[in-house]
Amino acid sequence: MFLKALWRSIRAEDSKLRGARVWAVFFLIPLLSAAYGTFSFCYNSATVTRDWNGLWGQHTLYYALFFFAPMAAIYAAWLWRLEHLGHNWTLVLSMPVPPLCLVLAKLAATFKLALFTQMWMWLLFFGCGKLWAGLPGVPPAACLLWALRGAVAAVPVLALQLLLSMLWRGFAPPVLLALLGGVVGFLFVSNGWGLYWPYGLLVLGMNANQGYDLLAGQAPPFAAACAGFTFLFCAAAGAWLKRRDIA
Repeated sequence: MFLKALWRSIRAEDSKLRGARVWAVFFLIPLLSAAYGTFSFCYNSATVTRDWNGLWGQHTLYYALFFFAPMAAIYAAWLWRLEHLGHNWTLVLSMPVPPLCLVLAKLAATFKLALFTQMWMWLLFFGCGKLWAGLPGVPPAACLLWALRGAVAAVPVLALQLLLSMLWRGFAPPVLLALLGGVVGFLFVSNGWGLYWPYGLLVLGMNANQGYDLLAGQAPPFAAACAGFTFLFCAAAGAWLKRRDIA
């Protein structure tokens, strides 16, 4: 019964994304990030290794620090937008589905967006490397692995942003908190605490701005941290919805 309700909820959330203006964010923000990263790579030849790993470091430095977390916040805020309009909360809370289904459905929809975003980011990385940086051959397979690993690390970030967007109307507060979280994530990673901060997991997963694998030998703790944070934020959102329903 729960799985059936979850599937219906996922389909309902997917329908909100058809023709939604949020796809403009999907296309434009990674383009802006790729432009910054490529410019930095091309004009910092003295400090940046002139290969695919060097380009990946510059692309992911800006992407993980300034762009992805606010983009995740916009995705989450968009999916909560209809619930915050008018008296839609009454309609949502009267639906014959468990509150957790609604949260997990929104997480599934935003994860799909994040996965597509990671693939779009990787295609931009490849295109910029060939067309503007003039790099030979193709990127190492590790770069694609890091992009997919970033999608996994995005799940707890999305879960947290969904929780924040559920509590706050509008886009500005969750987006600002996401930007701050991304910057703090780099500080946590630089001090070896990346596994203890959800935004730091994105930096670790994507191997941002590094020429070596930040997660070498740490795959199990990384997976456990992603799962733990996701469970915590989804459980908190589900419990809040349930208490609001009771109230």
